[in-house]
Amino acid sequence: MQTNLSAEFKGTRDGDAAEAILRKCVHCGFCNATCPTYQLLGDELDGPRGRIYLMKQVLEGEAPTRVTQLHLDRCLTCRNCETTCPSGVRYGELLDIGRQVVEQRVERPAPERAARWALKEGMTSALFKPALGLGRVARAFLPGTLRDKLPRDAGARAHRWPTRQHPRKVLLLLGCVQPALAPNINSATARVLDACGIQTLVADGAGCCGALRTHLADREGGLADMRRNIDAWWPLVEGLTGAGRVEAIVMNASGCGVTVKEYGHALAHDPRYAEKAQRVSALTKDLSELLPELVPKLKPRLALAAGAPRRLALQSPCTLQHGQQLRGGIEAGLRELGFEVELPLDSHLCCGSAGTYSVLQPELAHRLRDRKLAALGALKARAIVSANIGCIQHLQAGTATPVRHWVEVVDEALTG
Repeated sequence: MQTNLSAEFKGTRDGDAAEAILRKCVHCGFCNATCPTYQLLGDELDGPRGRIYLMKQVLEGEAPTRVTQLHLDRCLTCRNCETTCPSGVRYGELLDIGRQVVEQRVERPAPERAARWALKEGMTSALFKPALGLGRVARAFLPGTLRDKLPRDAGARAHRWPTRQHPRKVLLLLGCVQPALAPNINSATARVLDACGIQTLVADGAGCCGALRTHLADREGGLADMRRNIDAWWPLVEGLTGAGRVEAIVMNASGCGVTVKEYGHALAHDPRYAEKAQRVSALTKDLSELLPELVPKLKPRLALAAGAPRRLALQSPCTLQHGQQLRGGIEAGLRELGFEVELPLDSHLCCGSAGTYSVLQPELAHRLRDRKLAALGALKARAIVSANIGCIQHLQAGTATPVRHWVEVVDEALTG
């Protein structure tokens, strides 16, 4: 694709990155075939190819409008198009640049600005957990999009963290909303790793991975989150504390995982953090990447009780299969542990969660959720398992079938 960027962007970091990405696009349209919003709406501008043209026009000097903003907002950032693209177009990076530019030039109505501010500041705040408690009390008075996000009671097991010391140690990002929405995911992760002789450490100063602000067109805020996490993790990465040195930074939320794995790229131009960011990205692993090593140690200790959900339907998050390009690992690992695992026919398509998308674009998100649940329901499984907190909460709001993180199911089957 030929480009002629305006003088404002020519030679800038964003301009050079966008131009390199645009040049790779050959206008083939393969991306539209796997784009969830294009499938739902049938509008060229609600597919990757159309959005690329909109962003190209803006970068070449054309003034964006609210319509431009709307089409960019509707993108789930699922990155399915990147998996499909034969030219290797880095669409997700281009979208972050395009959204940032449009956000600076097109003023949103006050209610939209307020909602996006509340999501950025509220979900990453220490007040998020008490706010959830108030939400449970006032559940009947909340809008449906917020009522759907209120979690079930986690139970006492969610707060049982192993206390044994092990020579092998990993660092776990607790996340910004996961400790409040589904605390058992983190403690189940620690218990499963403990059963395999691996100690799980956390850094109190770490928080949101940076994805939330970045995808809401606050790139500087996202970069600040990344720098804060690196600062919090660095003593454990370097072994500067009494806890020792960690061998990996483990992510049990695939949305965080894809972001942290890209810290090195995001901070490549920051002289203070570039090298550290590269190191952090290199150390980062999704929990599923540890499964081949964990399975032989877990297998002798697993007992699938008669009432346990042996038959599972697996929803593979977009951030895992398209963002991190990790496919088949969870399915293979769970099967080796004795579970019956099936994937739905549309396993490559987004469930509609996409971080804050299900709050900001509820109509599209619910259509995608209902389609995904229909495909999962056809498998007649006892439970649905996933690998990302957003997907889990979004799907659970639309079904009576339990939706769990896969590590919770493994943890419950452990004996001793």
